[in-house]
Amino acid sequence: MSRLAAVDVGTNSVLLLVAERGPDGGLRPVREEVEITRLGRGVDRTGVLSDEGMEATLEVLARFAALARADGARALVVLATSAARDARNGAEFLARARERTGATVEILSGAEEARLSYLAVAEDFAAEAGEAGLLAIDVGGGSTELVHGRGRTVLFRVSLDIGSVRLTERCVRSDPPSAAEQEAVRAAVRDALSTLPAFPAEVQVVGVAGTVTSLFAIAHAIEPYDGTRVHGGWLSMDDVIRVRTRLCALPVAERRLMPGMQPKRADVLPAGALLFETALSHLGARGAHVSDRGLRWGVLLDRWESLG
Repeated sequence: MSRLAAVDVGTNSVLLLVAERGPDGGLRPVREEVEITRLGRGVDRTGVLSDEGMEATLEVLARFAALARADGARALVVLATSAARDARNGAEFLARARERTGATVEILSGAEEARLSYLAVAEDFAAEAGEAGLLAIDVGGGSTELVHGRGRTVLFRVSLDIGSVRLTERCVRSDPPSAAEQEAVRAAVRDALSTLPAFPAEVQVVGVAGTVTSLFAIAHAIEPYDGTRVHGGWLSMDDVIRVRTRLCALPVAERRLMPGMQPKRADVLPAGALLFETALSHLGARGAHVSDRGLRWGVLLDRWESLG
């Protein structure tokens, strides 16, 4: 059975998926890995990728490429998102990544990132969504994508320049974040969401990526993190508010110790939680289903025939 691999190089984290495709066309994970490297640290302020962020990310990319080849992957697709597309030295990062991995790195547009993330969500959630369809909210470090669709068909998509790292760097100086800083995050999110169209009242909301899966893992004290216990779960608005309240009340040293927390995510998760809570409130949603499968799954579903 053939195997393919995909790497998602985000603003905050790098994720690897090595997968096989079953007779039904669905993907079966052979290996999943995640490392937080903070490629996008400072990009919102400086407009460039830092040497520190690039080197940490390149080390992980080289290791992930070696793991994919050791697992027998016939092809490796590497996708970079918000930080790389915003940075003036993104081309330098791509060249260095190719040297270290032997793979070409693609910088995705926000619209394409949104489409591929939605495909992963649709694969697992579309059948039960009904006529109102799905609304995927992919909360990243540098950007947040919202995609409304029915089945595998995308009806609306947008990529917004708000994310857990970007909003932390813009708005937060205190530890823990002050009430005024929390309100500044909310205001930035409300402003970004103000141009969205109205979605059907019965739309099924699905949250994707590390902020949302971390909120679920903390809400249910899942330690160590287990994607099989997170994927498909229900994260109520009450859960989001409860976890956000704790995150914003504790200093980062104590947040790192919370069951379900990835320690390297602790500094930016309060802003991510505020972002997601504000988005759910804006939509009038009572909560969201949780997907542990995002961009890396979507690209393999989309390109399996051409890659394999």
